[in-house]
Amino acid sequence: MQGVREQFAEDNKNIVDERNNIDEKNAISEKGIEYANNTICDNDRVSSKGKSPSMSQIEMTQLVLPNDTNVLGNLLGGRLMHWIDIAGAMAASRHSNKVVATVALDSLDFRHPVRMGEFVILKAKLTWVGRTSMEVTVSVFAENYETGSVIQTNKAYITYVALDHDGNPTPVPSLLPETEEEKKDYMEAEQRRNERLDRRKKETGC
Repeated sequence: MQGVREQFAEDNKNIVDERNNIDEKNAISEKGIEYANNTICDNDRVSSKGKSPSMSQIEMTQLVLPNDTNVLGNLLGGRLMHWIDIAGAMAASRHSNKVVATVALDSLDFRHPVRMGEFVILKAKLTWVGRTSMEVTVSVFAENYETGSVIQTNKAYITYVALDHDGNPTPVPSLLPETEEEKKDYMEAEQRRNERLDRRKKETGC
C-alpha cells in the first residue's frame, strides 16, 4: 500500500510539473507575440516619420573600358546616362523600399570628358520627396588612378516614382533634411518641380 501511495504522489507531481511547463511556455509565447506586435508598431512609427537623405544615398564606381568609349576614347554620353539612371534608381528604391520608374530628367551637364581607363564615381542622393515621387541628384566624378586627381564631370536631376506590385504609383516616406545644405537642396528641388509643372501646363494647355 505504501508503494502505491508513493507512486500516486509521484504521478501527481509529474502532472503538476507538466502543467506548469505548459503555462510557462504559453506565457513566453504571449510575451513573444506582444513583443512582435510592439516591434511592428515601432517600425510603422519610424516609417511614418520619414528618412534623412543620408539613409538612402548611393556611391557607385565604374571603370571606363574600350566598349564604353567613342572613337576619341571618351566615355559615351549614353553609357554615362545609363549609369546615372541606375545610381539614382538605387537611391530612390532604398528610400521608398519599392521598385521605381524614371519619369523626368530635369538637366544633365557635361562639364568635362571622361577618358578610357578612368574611374567614374557616381554619388546619388535624394533632394526632394512628394507623395509618390522623388527627386535624386546624381553627381559624377572622374578619377585618374595614375595621378589620383578627381574632378566633377557631370550633375543630373532625375525624378522617380515608386510603384507597387501592380505597377501603380504608391506613397513613399517623407524626406527629412538634416543639414543646411540639404534644406537648401530641398527648396531648390521644389522650385525645379514647380517649373517643370508649369512647362507641362503650357505644353498641354491644361
